Amino acid sequence: MTLLLMAAGSGSRYGKLKQFDELGPKGEFLMEFSIYDAISQGFDHIVIITKAANQDFLKNYLRKRLPENIKIDVLVQDIHDIPEGIPIHTEREKPWGTAHAVWTARDVIKSDFVIINADDYYGKPAFEGAANFITNQESDSDYALVGYKLEDTLSDHGTVSRGICEANNGKLKSIEEVIKIHETEAGIIDEASGKRLSADALVSMNFWICNPSIFEYITGYFKNFLRDESNHEKSEIYIPFVAQEMMSQGLIDIEVIDARSDWFGVTYYDDKVMAVKTLKKLTEDNQYPSPLWTNE
Repeated sequence: MTLLLMAAGSGSRYGKLKQFDELGPKGEFLMEFSIYDAISQGFDHIVIITKAANQDFLKNYLRKRLPENIKIDVLVQDIHDIPEGIPIHTEREKPWGTAHAVWTARDVIKSDFVIINADDYYGKPAFEGAANFITNQESDSDYALVGYKLEDTLSDHGTVSRGICEANNGKLKSIEEVIKIHETEAGIIDEASGKRLSADALVSMNFWICNPSIFEYITGYFKNFLRDESNHEKSEIYIPFVAQEMMSQGLIDIEVIDARSDWFGVTYYDDKVMAVKTLKKLTEDNQYPSPLWTNE
């Protein structure tokens, strides 16, 4: 089983490259705890999508720490990596979005895989649920999403963007991207619309369980996206949009897995205090060894 981590973001709201901030008790990156949880559930292939400037550093950093039997691929999300036959002329510097990040791994992932953000903590039970789903998967049309409650994914330091999910009988029906959510005395509000949101609403935190069939679909989706020149400068392609289109066309079913665990992330720099405190407490409660890796 393969774990793909998206670590190519710029951390504009955080103020630095949060993927490489030392948050663990021994200076570990947040992504290392997700990697540790995945390996404990039988994942043996780690794929990191990052910027060119970070590729060698991250490859050397992880190879020194992870067990020798774990395969590691560190790939660069490059804006020039686009489907053949689509000529474009753009001065953009920003990559093409999360679906493009996943597509970057099309040549190295050959089996079922999990997609996560490198700057989020998902919890041990989330990886256990993912491993169980992959083990029992019966068809290439079976995908899954690990879902969390909205109230458990907010920040005290600013608005957040979340994919609000609608599910029926354990199957995902739709995802609506809501980009300015915050909690007020009146409840959880979407600033853009003024709409009040349920604290129990199911949200996607980009924890997807897929198989390589998604790569071929992204290729076609990306081609259609690039044929519209208005998309060339700033627009992006996102995993939820790709998944929803595949679902609406009847190509896949997406099972919703209850995370059964706490989530936290570092959207803003002030989120760091809570993240450090939480990782310290988890380690003190023997949820993780310290140092995290025996090779350290």
